[in-house]
Amino acid sequence: MQLLTRWFKRYFSDPEVVFLALFLLLGFAIVLTMGDMLAPVLASVVIAYLLEGVVGLLQRRGVPRLPAVLIVYVAFLLFVVLVLFGIVPQLSRQATQLFHQIPAMISRGQALLMQLPEHYPEIVSPEQVQEIFSVIRAEIADFGQTVLSASLASVVGFITILVYLILMPLLVFFFLKDKRVILDWMLGLLPRDRALASTVWRDMDRQIANYVRGKFWEIIIVWSASFVTFTVMGLDYAMLLGVLVGLSVIIPYIGAAVVTFPVILIAWFQWGWSADFVWLSVAYLVIQILDGNVLVPLLFSEAVNLHPVAIIVAILVFGGLWGFWGVFFAIPLATLVQAIIRAWPRGAKPPEEAVGQG
Repeated sequence: MQLLTRWFKRYFSDPEVVFLALFLLLGFAIVLTMGDMLAPVLASVVIAYLLEGVVGLLQRRGVPRLPAVLIVYVAFLLFVVLVLFGIVPQLSRQATQLFHQIPAMISRGQALLMQLPEHYPEIVSPEQVQEIFSVIRAEIADFGQTVLSASLASVVGFITILVYLILMPLLVFFFLKDKRVILDWMLGLLPRDRALASTVWRDMDRQIANYVRGKFWEIIIVWSASFVTFTVMGLDYAMLLGVLVGLSVIIPYIGAAVVTFPVILIAWFQWGWSADFVWLSVAYLVIQILDGNVLVPLLFSEAVNLHPVAIIVAILVFGGLWGFWGVFFAIPLATLVQAIIRAWPRGAKPPEEAVGQG
């Protein structure tokens, strides 16, 4: 008990440390308990944070704050309209076509695998192949039932989407327009002695801004490059696969490995073991190499000093807690934890240690 008391006095004797700990606990509690309800607000904050970089750029060029906000906001609305009416219908159409082609792909794959028992009877038996495809068909049937259930609840989902489409643009506009007012109000609620929290926040603000804006442009560039490459080479479902490749950069290491499977599989079902399949595979590999070795160093000016194991653990932990947003912000949150550990006061040495060293 005395050891615990000594440890508590050593690390929590500073009021600023207590404030930072309570502030972090309150933030985590709010997101965990009310994350679903506050999802439009959190998403709007992220979008406003993303657009603030462009607003700041226009202000540095001499444009007043309000006109800069209006210019960026109108451009944002045009981008949303383009996505909703230009890209989403194409994605839906290609996803439907792919879903209808799955039975034919399974039959072709089964015919190919059935040749394995003929060539390697000591390793693979026909019963094993049949069992594998029985499991695959059962999983697809379950997926179909899930899609049907989702379609039956589409009315509720449609209403939710409408609410998001109305609320989020309004929230983004006011977050941009009244940024200073909102920040001053929030700072007014905090205690004056918050030097430690301010230090951590300044460090994190710079890194989060770099990460969010860099990740957005990485998604756009990788998606565009993949879509153009797949279209030029004549790959089916080019838009759908391009979007998947673009979104895969959200999850480092894991995303690229997972999305490679559908790209290579669809290319093989379309062309088989042909030159087109080889060239497509090479082009896709080049995109991944350029993304990891050229694009990421250019976009992320401040390297995230985290071990790959720490990044994967952060993705698993925060993704399990907050879903998509947890995965998206896994690296900034892990960096936040690292910054807090580094900035946390170590406290004075206990009297016994000080005397012993004297």
